[in-house]
Amino acid sequence: MSDRTFLEEISIRSIGVIEHSTLEISPGLTVLTGETGAGKTMILTALNLILGGKSDSSLVRKGSERLVASGSFSVPKSLQDSFEEHGLQVEDGQLILTRTVNADGKSKATSNAISVPSSALAAASENLVEVHAQAANLNMTKAAKQRELLDRFGGKELHSALVNYQSELANYHELKSRITAMKKSIDSRDAQLSELREFAAVMGKLKLERGELHEISNEIGRLSSVEDLRLAAQNASSVIEEEESGSLTTLGITRKSLDSVRAKDPQIEELYQRVSEAFFLVDDAKGVLASYIANLEADPARLDYLNARKAEMNSLIKKYGGSQSADDELIALIERFESSKNAIADLEGGDERLKELETELVGIKKKLVSAAKSLTSVRSENAGKLSKEVTKEIQQLSMPHTSFHCQVQSADYNALKESDFTALGCDEIAMLIQGHKDGPLVPLAKGASGGEMSRVMLALEVVLAATHPVGTYVFDEVDAGVGGKAAIEVGRRLHALSQHAQVIVVTHLPQVAAWADSHFVVTKNSDGSVTESNVRKVVKEDRVEEIARMLAGMESSTSAREHATELLELPLSKR
Repeated sequence: MSDRTFLEEISIRSIGVIEHSTLEISPGLTVLTGETGAGKTMILTALNLILGGKSDSSLVRKGSERLVASGSFSVPKSLQDSFEEHGLQVEDGQLILTRTVNADGKSKATSNAISVPSSALAAASENLVEVHAQAANLNMTKAAKQRELLDRFGGKELHSALVNYQSELANYHELKSRITAMKKSIDSRDAQLSELREFAAVMGKLKLERGELHEISNEIGRLSSVEDLRLAAQNASSVIEEEESGSLTTLGITRKSLDSVRAKDPQIEELYQRVSEAFFLVDDAKGVLASYIANLEADPARLDYLNARKAEMNSLIKKYGGSQSADDELIALIERFESSKNAIADLEGGDERLKELETELVGIKKKLVSAAKSLTSVRSENAGKLSKEVTKEIQQLSMPHTSFHCQVQSADYNALKESDFTALGCDEIAMLIQGHKDGPLVPLAKGASGGEMSRVMLALEVVLAATHPVGTYVFDEVDAGVGGKAAIEVGRRLHALSQHAQVIVVTHLPQVAAWADSHFVVTKNSDGSVTESNVRKVVKEDRVEEIARMLAGMESSTSAREHATELLELPLSKR
């Protein structure tokens, strides 16, 4: 997992029932267990805040002024740029995200102690953590989510096909907009041509450059103050160079006085070095001032030229510009001038130009249709692969006769409508399951129970994890509705997923918890609070006790301990 991020530590203070807790999380499979209401899901709530989720003052622990949630992530060099693009600083391969929420509802987000908007955390979370809960299973039944999952599975090839399609779609809409605008402007063509030609002539004569107005204003300011600048520079030079009491003379005497005794005391040596540094800096400044005074000349002709050119620019902005700053308006006018040639050509061409553009539009639409077909083809190919791989995973999750089908339903390419061209192509994606070989294909929303949906989602994530850059997967009781042999298989597949990425699971199932590489137990105090001591990592006998409690629902059960030991000793070869 060296090419992926992973969560190293999560620290929580004053969230819900949790007073204070810090978890150091290792790579591999980590499980969180504990009695209902002990605060396991509060840990995931904290993680949601860290990743830019919506803040809520009701999460602040009663009696506290604020809650604090902080997560430390390890980030490989290959991914650092993607986080820095969002304004998040990665230092020594570590990204620390912190979120505070006050009791009055105000929240603050920081990245390595630097304030950032919470939206930056949300944008960065796409490459950090993917959270799955029961709500995520419901979301999976939506067509948009199903297309997103297929496109994610398709990787670079599908992304390239989608980008190509979107480029052709943008070209098509841009040219179509030009044609529509041209049709509307034919009646007022002469007036527009006259205005455009006048504007282009003025702009062509001035030959404006981006940033020129700012540079001119600075130069005018300097040339208008030549005498003031010269007087100030000469005064400064005389203060430095005055033979008896000038700063250079004073520093030289001081330096000479210290030089005679500097070997006798390290403090004097340090002062000597500082005075020497100041002496050489002032001496250097003397030379720079002399050069500045020598080159400082009044240039009335240049000043008149600059004032005249600035006046021309301001006049142009007043006539053709809007309400932005002068520099922004100048850039807008330059951009308008750069596109005026095409606009004039469109208007001068009249009906003939319109016909040329409509012919060009036909050619662009052919390219668009071709790009859409290519996208459909790549999606269809990947849908077949995804169906086979997810079916294989599902059947290993105690659903031996169930198969998964991802279908690409494309528009009729022989009778395309304008509305068929969406931003994401001309396809609708449908994910269905088939309960047995000759059974009907049923949409996930109608054909899968809660437990089956959890297993389908898990199977999808196991397949997608090998290609998607997310470093940490979090599952919040997605094993609900699963038990017995199926629960063991869920644990096995979660363990398989953890070979590609870090996996954190909140579970009530001992058959799942038994597969963990790290196991944390959350317990409550008698007053309902959870402190640092109530979140502990369990190993060896303590882990046997926790698995036994999960099996029997009570502590000190001999048969449960035996069963727990059996689960935990499941041979690695069978994992």
